[in-house]
Amino acid sequence: MILHGGPGCAHDYVESIAELAAISGRPCVLYDQIGCGKSQHLPEAPTDFWTVELFLRELETVTAHLGIEGRYHVLGQSWGGMLGMEHALTHPPGLRALVVANSPASMDLWVSETERLRSLLPADVQETLTRNEVAGTTDSEEYEQAVNVFYERHVCRVVPFPDGLQRTFAQLAEDPTVYQTMNGPSEFHVIGTLRDWDVTPRLGGVEVPVLVISGEYDEATPAVVQPLVDALPDARWELMAGTSHCSHLEQPEPFLGLVETFLAAQD
Repeated sequence: MILHGGPGCAHDYVESIAELAAISGRPCVLYDQIGCGKSQHLPEAPTDFWTVELFLRELETVTAHLGIEGRYHVLGQSWGGMLGMEHALTHPPGLRALVVANSPASMDLWVSETERLRSLLPADVQETLTRNEVAGTTDSEEYEQAVNVFYERHVCRVVPFPDGLQRTFAQLAEDPTVYQTMNGPSEFHVIGTLRDWDVTPRLGGVEVPVLVISGEYDEATPAVVQPLVDALPDARWELMAGTSHCSHLEQPEPFLGLVETFLAAQD
């Protein structure tokens, strides 16, 4: 089961992870979570509709519908990793292993580190970001261009962005309901309902082996990832040199090799 990020970023940008099927014959499942991509869109839903519990129920429903709830692995990227950790904490009997890629366990740490990374941007870019956030014009082209300076450093260092990521961003622009409600207008301006989310104190309850992956230039910095790893009973951490938040797009072969070797050991 491959869980995309966001919340609200359609699966297109993680579809290349399903190439694991060609490498090993391992069946891979991709789906768009509710509110984005080819799933049902609910732009008029109240804020309190969009909860972690909603997406947990959806994941459980998908595995049951496909008849794979008896034996499966989960790989979650960014928000998908956050959802994967929450899922593991429900102790599903069929879950064999978890891969957490480029994810935080604490949004407070995430915000602290993205603010630090933001402070290293050129002064004119920082000024543009702050001015538009204060004015409430985060939907302006000027703000988007300034955001992209951060994204090209810390989200994906392959420029122009790969096709799948461009498709995800295009769909997000068409319906940002889930992302803006739960996260905010950008990766580093987190003002949504997930702002206080922190699973770290509960991670000791994860009973399956976990592979944690992050990138050298990732917005999920080592300061974000280390407490996550330390809190897990059985975790292995791979910090991928030269990559940022989309390690799977920047170094696909090493990424898939890490994942397949780990999953094969847990089969």
